[in-house]
Amino acid sequence: MRQENGSQGDLFGETSGSNGSIADANGAFDSRATPPRLRRLGKRGRIRIGTSGYSFADWVGTFYPSRTARGKMLDEYVKHFDVVEINSSYYRIPEAKMFERMEAKTPAGFEFVVKLFKGMTHEIEDDASMYRAFTDSVTPLKDAGKFAGYLAQFPWKFKNSTQAKKHLRFLRKRFGGDPLFVEFRHDSWIEDETFDLLRESRIGYCGVDEPSLKGLIPPIVAATTDTGYVRLHGRNARNWWGKGGGDRYDYDYNDEELSEWSRKLLELEEKATKVYAFFNNCHAGHAARNAELMIEMLDEGLG
Repeated sequence: MRQENGSQGDLFGETSGSNGSIADANGAFDSRATPPRLRRLGKRGRIRIGTSGYSFADWVGTFYPSRTARGKMLDEYVKHFDVVEINSSYYRIPEAKMFERMEAKTPAGFEFVVKLFKGMTHEIEDDASMYRAFTDSVTPLKDAGKFAGYLAQFPWKFKNSTQAKKHLRFLRKRFGGDPLFVEFRHDSWIEDETFDLLRESRIGYCGVDEPSLKGLIPPIVAATTDTGYVRLHGRNARNWWGKGGGDRYDYDYNDEELSEWSRKLLELEEKATKVYAFFNNCHAGHAARNAELMIEMLDEGLG
């Protein structure tokens, strides 16, 4: 089973280059002008759609053009979307140079959400130098006005407890006033006290779509800050816990399921000044294609 999207680690060696691409008609940008114009989605134009990561070998030929080199994947990605989650930062603390290269490839208005290092969410280490190095790394994104916040994605074993709540407050303190979003995997967190804590701590709740299995989070949305956040993992119940030898994120949403979530995003839009939604069903380009379909639903039906 592939773990948490696969790694983008080889992006650390990609070469710098300017973004000379202009988006096509199906992308998140208007192709008539340079730099591209951001697409406004939803009834109030507050929704932005992207994917969790962009550098996957099995997207070549299924979403990216055939023979797309890894170092050119971001150039292709920006033709379709105007926001992305960076997941390589979960596997190792990034260097500022990596984000400098990424920023140089993206147009004005593009945004990045950076996933926290596993030592902050899964191994729970209290190392001041680790946090300092991590926050320093995103400086190029902040300087360019393209930093949208941090995502703290916790594992299923991170259950609702006094100690766990203490760690949430600790993270809020470590990251100061920067936007911080939290994704839970265990349903013990779904109670009023949790949402009160998130509001008091200025931490955004991340709504999720995942299989309807005992102990997992139900598909609800909530705005605990002025920014709404959603991640769609797919509903691969058979392989979610590693059974069957498949990929838990190997799932292709159908129109009815996407329509269901388009309504939830519109609901969230009424409560927030901005809404991010990221597709994490990365296998074989499903995330990218489903994200484009969601954009079409929000744009054609409501734009």
